Amino acid sequence: MILSLAIFCIASATAFVQNHQTFVPSTFVLHAKKSGEGEIVQQHAFAVGSFVEFEEKKRVHVGKIERVEHKGNGGARYDVIDADGKKYGIADKSIRYSMSCPNSPGQAQKLYSDFCASQDSPLQTLEEKLEITPDLLEMVWEEYVDEDQSSSKTITAGSLVDVVHSHAASSIETYLAWQLLKTDLAHVFFKEIKDHGRVVAFKAKTKKAVDAAKDAFCRTHVDSEICFV
Repeated sequence: MILSLAIFCIASATAFVQNHQTFVPSTFVLHAKKSGEGEIVQQHAFAVGSFVEFEEKKRVHVGKIERVEHKGNGGARYDVIDADGKKYGIADKSIRYSMSCPNSPGQAQKLYSDFCASQDSPLQTLEEKLEITPDLLEMVWEEYVDEDQSSSKTITAGSLVDVVHSHAASSIETYLAWQLLKTDLAHVFFKEIKDHGRVVAFKAKTKKAVDAAKDAFCRTHVDSEICFV
């Protein structure tokens, strides 16, 4: 397993740059297609060796990219292998989250194991591992909100960890924070921003929108800290 991960990582080591502040890091290699006017348009595909969360037949899985196939229309398809060795053939749009594979075999194995274990973590686990309570999440929203939305700042998973704990987020912390920001609790305060169908950032809602969302949330989550008056 370790040798396999090492081969994947070394083969694509120059094809990506680790970025802890975005949800879909720059783990890609460039290819091209022609536009309607015949102009060459650069597209991107995730690199071989990348760790990915993806959707297949309405189920969410995690695995690592074994092979990339560039289609004639400029799209890409991937062969992805999960922790049990099962292979999936998926389209680019099926990938929800991507993480760069470290060059070191030991670090790669550790990160992949943590990545698999962290997939689909429940809210309480996310809060405990990140040490981010609902009250802290609300305080972060207060820092980011702008009532007329003209200058409301976007927040990423990495920047959430940085704001709360004053340190750069690790790869796993970034993944956990991304999951946290996609929960119903976080959606009380932030709305998702997507790029090519993937959730890449979040924007603070207005106070009016938060009040309405909190009211709806607390009808079914009466024990949440944000519902205590």
